[in-house]
Amino acid sequence: MSIAVKPLRSLIFALGFLALGCHAQTPATSGNLSPDLARRVEILIRSKSNVPPDYQVKIGARTKSEVPGYDAISVVFTADTKASKPITFLLSQDGKTLAQFNQYDISKDPKELVSTMERPARGGPANAPVVIVEFDDLECPFCAKMHQQIFPAITDRYKNQVHIVYRDFPLDQHPWAMRAAIDTSCVGAQSSKGYWNLVDYIHGHAADMGGAEKSIAKANETLDTLSFDEGKRQNVKAAELKACIAKQDDTVVKATIKEAEALGVDSTPALFINGEKIEGAVPLEYVYRMIDGALVAAGQTPPPAPPTATPAPAAKPGN
Repeated sequence: MSIAVKPLRSLIFALGFLALGCHAQTPATSGNLSPDLARRVEILIRSKSNVPPDYQVKIGARTKSEVPGYDAISVVFTADTKASKPITFLLSQDGKTLAQFNQYDISKDPKELVSTMERPARGGPANAPVVIVEFDDLECPFCAKMHQQIFPAITDRYKNQVHIVYRDFPLDQHPWAMRAAIDTSCVGAQSSKGYWNLVDYIHGHAADMGGAEKSIAKANETLDTLSFDEGKRQNVKAAELKACIAKQDDTVVKATIKEAEALGVDSTPALFINGEKIEGAVPLEYVYRMIDGALVAAGQTPPPAPPTATPAPAAKPGN
């Protein structure tokens, strides 16, 4: 899967330490750059980041930085009267080297960055050493593929070492996915078993939803019927389930979508294994590798790989 990055959309550069030239400069720790130095800085930034010619580049004064031997300069890009946020570069005090330095906070456990929201779960307990959160679309064929092939293998191999939670990420181009998310959640609010029974069935029969004519109305009707029937089997409170399904409140689902987007999710399936993201219906061996790494980091010993395990073929994420 290729990712297109538009110039200056994020301006995440990896310039490293790049020589601007061999001209001697007087060391400085504050004040505006000389026109000559400012021009060389601008030319380098334009060339390394493919800045379009219609963008103006404004370079600020030197300020003190936390990196010995380097001052900070602020660079702002302007086009059509719209300015970017200031981006900080490092300029050596002799004026010969430009660099960019990024700091990232790794003090938080990545496992805690993706909330399970106390959703229905499979596998081990909530405090299992590995927590797998999947952002799932019940109309997505690649989600169904992963659900049917990978998750049974994971729960069989790792048992109580993994805690699996699904969160909803219905895509706009899937017309009945939002209703499926709401209906299954209505059942899941009263019965975890009922939720997973529905998810299993819907993922296994998604191609049949809507009948031969692929009617959205028929698909929605079928989802409601499946949910009522499963609720009855699980002896849930019928009035509460009926009210929930009738209301079709998408507030929680939309909040989940926003949270997922903030985590960089834009397609399904998307897995977070103790906070490490993997997208698409990938081979099982990749998932095993990530889970094993998470177990080792948690001080656990991964179980032996099944001798007959066959990796699932790779597939592109749903879109």
